Amino acid sequence: MSRKQALIRGTAVLTVTSLSTRFMGFFYRMFLSHIFGEENVGLYQLVFPVYALGISLSCAGMELALSRCVAREAAAGRIQKARELLKTSLIFTFSFPVLISLFIRQNADTIALTFLRDSRCSSLLFLLSYTFPFASIHSCICGYSLGLKQTKIPAVSQLLEQAFRILSVIVICMYCSGQGQNISIAFAVAGLTFGEIAASFYSLHSIRQSWKQISEKSRSVFLPPAAFRRHLQRLLEHALPLTASRVFLNILQSVEAVSIPVCLQYYGMPAAQSLQTYGVLTGMALPCILFPSAVTNAVSSMLLPTVAGLQEMKDRQQLRSLILKITCSCILLGCFCCGVLLILGKWIGIFLFKSPLAGNFILTLAWICPFLYTNTVLLSTINGLGKTTCSFLFNLFSLCIRITGVFLFIPAAGISGYLSGLLYQPDIPVSLLHSPVICIRRQILTDFPHKKEPIHDIKHIFPCIGSFILHFCIFTVSSKTSL
Repeated sequence: MSRKQALIRGTAVLTVTSLSTRFMGFFYRMFLSHIFGEENVGLYQLVFPVYALGISLSCAGMELALSRCVAREAAAGRIQKARELLKTSLIFTFSFPVLISLFIRQNADTIALTFLRDSRCSSLLFLLSYTFPFASIHSCICGYSLGLKQTKIPAVSQLLEQAFRILSVIVICMYCSGQGQNISIAFAVAGLTFGEIAASFYSLHSIRQSWKQISEKSRSVFLPPAAFRRHLQRLLEHALPLTASRVFLNILQSVEAVSIPVCLQYYGMPAAQSLQTYGVLTGMALPCILFPSAVTNAVSSMLLPTVAGLQEMKDRQQLRSLILKITCSCILLGCFCCGVLLILGKWIGIFLFKSPLAGNFILTLAWICPFLYTNTVLLSTINGLGKTTCSFLFNLFSLCIRITGVFLFIPAAGISGYLSGLLYQPDIPVSLLHSPVICIRRQILTDFPHKKEPIHDIKHIFPCIGSFILHFCIFTVSSKTSL
């Protein structure tokens, strides 16, 4: 199978899987909003920054690093070294998440009161702590499989995780309702743990089955200390910058998430209503905006190892062609989704979520779709080329603008101020400037020998700037009319 066919096939499998899980998650959120109410959904969303931070610390950087390193070894025909890299990552990443889990369990009350500012989050954090060791196993095996462009394990484990998460919550809620017991939002958090446990056991079983044909020595978990140190050093060279970036960005995202309800109270909104508004935005409206990103996320998962493999083979021409085609496709997808959400946004909010406010949020944020989806694949390309600092700086700049919007705009204008910050954030210019950076200024992103690019290539940026100004005007009008 050619590299192009492998990319298309892998992307198609992951897209179908991701769309399926998004559909399941979409109706699951409807279930949560109907059963638990908007305030409890807001409480559920409030612990997600801690979850994201724990995942970033435990395995996010290692998964991407493993995928890139395995892809380069596979491109060079060194499959045995790819297996050794997986063993190394599993040994290393399982121990650290255990420490994270113990820390959260011991400090759940403190985190809930001082950071999340809601004592009700304490029990949710305690349940959440069991998730991280299993998530690390699952993510490492998925990173290894994606590095080999094998999508079966990531696809099935993703479906399994979502199915167990949803079914466990529904079964527990039905049982408690039948017994006349109170239904708590803690059940939804427990569902996260059940889902990760199921996905990790499946991943371990699948990788064991796939290695049955190789020698006993290769199957063994044991690695010589020298080999372990060598592989670990290589993985950490890629993983540590990614992990540091993810952790720092997640800390900023956590500050943003926790501050929104607080700043809404400064605006004059009651505490319960502020949490309700936050729940509608993050638990209802944003999932609708991000729903089509199932396609771009699938592309990104396959794109990272593909780009790394092309870089290893020094195939510059195919790399440039691939980036250009995928970027154009993502822009078209984003424009189509923007039109659909503008037409159906109100209906989605009222009919599906029973919330007119969710419909208003969807209408306002629909304009960001083309840029948001394009950013996903372009950042994955940058990471695939090993230029993690660039992606970190872009994300950092964007988050700083959003946080500024939280503290400056929300106390003055309420939630509409925050939405304006989302619309005006650098996702827009960053998307527009990524394309010339990748496709024109090749020396920034490749290790290949190159000629100096002429300075007049900068002219390609000016249409992008003009487009940004146009969209700025559109966003200003939309934010005033839809809220």
